[in-house]
Amino acid sequence: MSVVGARPQFIKAWPLSRALRFSNTINEIFVHTGQHYDDLMSDVFFRDLDLPKPDFNLGVGSGKHGAQTGLMLEKLEELMAEIKPAIVIVFGDTNSTLAGALAAAKLQIPIAHVEAGMRCGDRFMPEEINRIATDRLTSLFFCPTENAVENLSSEGIRTNVHFTGDLMADSFHEIRENAMRNSEILKSSGLQLKNYILLTIHRAENTDSIEKLESIFAGCRVADKKIVFPAHPRTRKALTSLRLPANFDLIDPVSYSDMVALESSAYRIITDSGGVQKEAYLAGVPCLTLRDKTEWPETVESGWNLLVGSDEKQIRNGINNFSPSGERKDIFGPGGAAERISSIILDFLGVC
Repeated sequence: MSVVGARPQFIKAWPLSRALRFSNTINEIFVHTGQHYDDLMSDVFFRDLDLPKPDFNLGVGSGKHGAQTGLMLEKLEELMAEIKPAIVIVFGDTNSTLAGALAAAKLQIPIAHVEAGMRCGDRFMPEEINRIATDRLTSLFFCPTENAVENLSSEGIRTNVHFTGDLMADSFHEIRENAMRNSEILKSSGLQLKNYILLTIHRAENTDSIEKLESIFAGCRVADKKIVFPAHPRTRKALTSLRLPANFDLIDPVSYSDMVALESSAYRIITDSGGVQKEAYLAGVPCLTLRDKTEWPETVESGWNLLVGSDEKQIRNGINNFSPSGERKDIFGPGGAAERISSIILDFLGVC
């Protein structure tokens, strides 16, 4: 059983689901918790990536962290008790990840965690709590970077730990060529190559603070280029009491291929998203991260990612002066992560 619920998980599940189904040796039950439910945050990804239609959609929707996770746990436990999967696969660090791991653990079902071992060191972030708790319950650890393996080792976790490379990186590389050739997003938005800045904001630490949003916008206001801002529904709600700078172009969330095209063609990327940080690095686009810490420290160490928090001056300085030119090492593995993970799962289940 693969459990997904949020936009980044659809991207990670896409190549792995394909690899598992290609094996013709096991039956994958695909479960969508409904954590992201808007068409532009969910259904468009299933269409764009040709993901299998979920066997079950739990329709949980949004809510406070505890209530949302609790409702997911209740529904997933009931479903797992009925289906009795041989293994449960969870992805990343969302509430869907933690709920899937908790439900499986309580029913003594083995858990495979894709993107295990990621740490940013900030326990005020809900995602960090989800990562740590999930890894305490996991049976098979699939690490996207060598740094993730080291993180687990430092926590005493060394059994069934695999450096597999990154599923999201594989998805990005696979879709990028077609996205750059076929996406109409630049044309329809009146954008020119390397002549705009792409901005994304969705984390609660920023969207729940008017002061931080105002500081971020003030820093962005100095840019002499258009700032394209595909706004997550959570972010749009937070913007109702704010005036956007004149250089902002607020647009709806876009499909994955359109997002890859926007990322690859941008002059700079400004984000608080872990996935977008990663994709900026893969695309070779300088990234300013609106956080004080990141789960992808390798991108900072390489010189391609600059942590600016919500500080107006740091953002302004990054827009004007940050221009990395160093080597971008292959930190997300050699490719083929889906096939590698699928093979390990089949071997674990004894069905190779």
